[in-house]
Amino acid sequence: MAYVLQADKLSSNRLAALDRLARSRRDTIVIDRVFGGLDDAWSIPEIESLRRAHEGRRVFSYFSIGEAEDYRPYWQAPWGFDAHGRRLPGTPDFIVAPNPDWTGNYKVRYWDRRWQQLVLDDLDHLLGQEFDGIYLDIVDAFQFFEHDPASDTWHAMRENPATGRSYREDMVRWVRRIARHARARRDDFMIIPQNGSALLRLPGYLEAIDAIAVEDLFTQGEKAQGRDHTETVLADLELARAAGKPVFAVEYASDATLRAQARQEATARGFVVLFADRELTTLGEAESPPQCGGAL
Repeated sequence: MAYVLQADKLSSNRLAALDRLARSRRDTIVIDRVFGGLDDAWSIPEIESLRRAHEGRRVFSYFSIGEAEDYRPYWQAPWGFDAHGRRLPGTPDFIVAPNPDWTGNYKVRYWDRRWQQLVLDDLDHLLGQEFDGIYLDIVDAFQFFEHDPASDTWHAMRENPATGRSYREDMVRWVRRIARHARARRDDFMIIPQNGSALLRLPGYLEAIDAIAVEDLFTQGEKAQGRDHTETVLADLELARAAGKPVFAVEYASDATLRAQARQEATARGFVVLFADRELTTLGEAESPPQCGGAL
């Protein structure tokens, strides 16, 4: 697996970056739909050249569905928030708040039909680039809404008053809608969500996806991940494994000892493991065990 969202930092120019990706020998490549800015979309021949360079390779586009990004085609110039966190005039109310950890990203009410239509229209453009599938990010956006600020606690399966369903169920419905929309145009189009492994326990989710990726499963920064967290997520992932869905573990630790421990745990379970930089500017180090369930 290669997971590079800033290909313009992978090499000095577009052709060199494409060549590095092509020669990487990774079976699965995840990239942004553009090399640099909005006008730098990868062409169909470029995507096809990545596929041809390695037998059986599939190329996926990163696609955020749980937050708005102000560098995407759907974003309109008047939208945003002021320095005090107040919504600017003209900003739709489905955009909730800035993400303090990622400049240019905004929490959204992902169940809102207006937001979903923007995303589906964007997906139509992406489908035209002929990627093999999409790598869904911010699938775990339900966690933001499960937080109760009054008690500073999180409540699993917390009800969304706007829909009468849980925030988790609303995300499952959203992923399923995306899958239906894409596969109505291309029945072989593949869906890989990142994180949000708890959704695997809800009806209809496994059937909608082709694999799952998780970040920080065994490590957190430059330390071992908390064992309670790891065991909880592993129990979720066992459902994917049992259904024959490949599992990708994306780790960001650079410490050699931590990497060795994570590699041992991941490969013993048949996971594909990738050690990447947090900014996703390099090819990182990847390992795919022979017993990896499913084929991507």
